[in-house]
Order: sequence, then C-alpha cells, then structure tokens
Amino acid sequence: MNTKDSFTVSAWVQLSNPSATRVVLTEPGTNGSAFALYYSSSGKQWIFNRTDRDQAVHTFVRSVADQVNPPLNVWTHLTGVFDTKGDADKSNDTIQLFVNGRPQGQPVVLIKSAPAYEPWTANEGLQMGRSKVSGKYGENFFGLLDEVAVWQRPLTGDEIAKEAQAAVDDVPTNELVAQWDAAGATATVIPETTAYPVASMKLAGGAAPNADQSAVVLNGTTGYASMTGPVVDESGSFTVSASVEVDSEALAAKPVGYTGQVAGQRTGNESAWALWITKPAAGTYQWKFTRTALGPDGKVTQSAEVPGGDLAETDTWVQVTGVFDAQEAWDDTSDPSKTVPRYGKLHLYVGDFDQPSDASSGFTSAQPGSGELAMGRGAKGGTTGNYLAGSLEGLRIWTGAMTANQVSFQVQPGSGTG
Repeated sequence: MNTKDSFTVSAWVQLSNPSATRVVLTEPGTNGSAFALYYSSSGKQWIFNRTDRDQAVHTFVRSVADQVNPPLNVWTHLTGVFDTKGDADKSNDTIQLFVNGRPQGQPVVLIKSAPAYEPWTANEGLQMGRSKVSGKYGENFFGLLDEVAVWQRPLTGDEIAKEAQAAVDDVPTNELVAQWDAAGATATVIPETTAYPVASMKLAGGAAPNADQSAVVLNGTTGYASMTGPVVDESGSFTVSASVEVDSEALAAKPVGYTGQVAGQRTGNESAWALWITKPAAGTYQWKFTRTALGPDGKVTQSAEVPGGDLAETDTWVQVTGVFDAQEAWDDTSDPSKTVPRYGKLHLYVGDFDQPSDASSGFTSAQPGSGELAMGRGAKGGTTGNYLAGSLEGLRIWTGAMTANQVSFQVQPGSGTG
C-alpha cells in the first residue's frame, strides 16, 4: 500500500502469549513503521498506531481498544483505518481501530497528538507478524493469523462490520473452535476434539457417563463438568449448541423458579452467556439463552435474553442453540429518542426453530467472560449452583453467528459440524 494515502488493514488473530508486544501488521520505512496493528503488553490492549514521520526520533499516535486484557487463544477480528479524507489537508487525517467490527473510541486526529506529523510513504513491503523499531525488526506475533486483507481506501463502519462476518457470497462464515463429545468421556473427563488448544472438561460432583457411554448424566444437585474459558471472544459473534435431555421426574421435584444451566461461560458471580432450562410454573419448563455484563463493582450492568416460545420437552433429546450476532442491528424501544440502531443481538434455536425475540434480546456490551466454562452448573444472581437435572451428549462452540440455515445444516444431529 501507499501509506501516504488512505488505507484499511484487517486480520483475524488468535493471541497465545501476551508477555511482550505482539505485532500483527506493519509497513516499515527506513527508521520505523508507518503504521502498526498490534497488542501492547504494557497497556494490555489492542492498538492501531501511526508514526508522525520516518525519522530516528518520531512520535506514535494511537487508537486504543476500549477493553483491556483481551482473552487469549480466541479468534478476534482487528481493523485499522487511516483516513486522509481524500484531500491534501493533513490537519484532518485520522486513524481508528475496530475490534470485531466495533469502533474503538472516536477517530484520532493525528496532528493534534503529533504537531510535526506529515503523511509519509513506507518504502518496504507489508509485514505480517513483526515490526521495525529503530531500524531493527522484532516484536514478533505469538499465535495465529488468518484472513489478512488490505484496501487502498478507508472502509466505512458498515463495511468493517461486514468484513468481521467473514462472509462468502453474503453468507457469514463460522469456525468450530471447541467440541466436547460425551461419547468419548471417561470417569473423569470429557475430551475436547478440535485442533485448537482447548482443554478437556473435568467431571465433578457425581457427574458420570451413562451405561452405554453416549452421554454424561447430571444429578441436578452437585454434578457438572468444567474447564477454564473462554474459547471465543464474546465481544464478537459466536454460536453455542448443546444436545440435552432433561429429567421430568427430577424437574418435578424442583421448586417453581428453578433455573438449571445447560452450558455457560462465567464472569465473576454471573454467567456471561448461558443456555438454561427454567421452571416458571408447576409442570412448565422453558429454554433460555442469556447474556450478562458486570461493572467493576461486580454488579450487573446489562443483561439480555431470549426465552423459548413453546414449552420445553422433557425425557427426550433436544438440540438447544444460542447465537450472538455482534453485527445485527436492533432498535432500543425503551427510549424513543434514540434513532441510531444499536448492534448485538441474541437468538435461541430449539431444534431448527428460531424462537421469537424482542428488544430484550439486544446486547451491546463488549465485555468478555472469564473463568469457568461449564456444563451442568452456572452462576446467577451472585450465586454459583443452578445444577442441571438431566443428561448431556455434548457441547460445541463456534466463532461466528450462524444463520437459521446454518443451524439446520451444521448443528442438527446427523448434519456434521461444517
């Protein structure tokens, strides 16, 4: 690219080691790099920067991610935009970072941070996984890079959101990043079967394979399986699906208001996302997919849910799938004064069927979960428990938001994982 003119760079990245600065993309000159898209070990954030000039002494101008401590070993989409506004006036040149299709802060005006700024052209080729500092290469990336793309123009926000979908022929793609299949379970673990560095789930509290080793049985009081997550960047789109059979006799003994977690990722004393079976009334059971964000004080700052439209079936296998589409727009009907669409929406599928949703399914927080990823128990209302009464055949998680057709063909039993 000509780094003197407007451009956009993007890549899917999976960071494995945050102990040093890890550069995704740069294009160097004689003394340094015209720009860098990278992880900062000091700030513990993703950053897109620009240097004010190609001299031994130069100034860095940075557009910085909103969130610190991004999750490791998960796919994240990064985009950096340099925009000259198509004119020769350097006073309006800006840079901006996007993470998973979301703008991070406002565009940064270069000359305000670096009065000596001059747009300049790098004289070396595009570098993937390293940068040039003081004339020497280093700051190598540690992890996976994929789908690197560059444009000699500034992409719009809508174009970047679409790019984060990795769409092919306008259909968003997805990647299976974790799968725990109870058919391979032992007395102590459910193995994880993808090529990604994801751990097995440990069985605890009396959870155990059934007689023919096709499922793990959970007693509804102490049994569960867990590992340390997350396995997806929850500020981006993802899909999670479990094959579950709930025990009608055990559910009948549960009080009204009972909530059992099928699977979920914990954050603090809540489940950041979760699939649930609930008992809103005697003899009545309902599936739910939820998301929750917490503030620095550990209190809930945002929540969203999609309940099942029909009563949940018991004593039979049901495929329950939750989808979070980070790029899907929705209107906030709670405040008529808001005219700009908000982005991020949940969907719940029971079998092939997309359950009805409304504004309560909108979720805008970019906060990632951390800690326990579990089947059979979760955290809700500040308390860990919510044990599932039933059996699980397995759990799968994908980066990317599936469409209804993709759920039908990739998720449903006998369809394969795609």
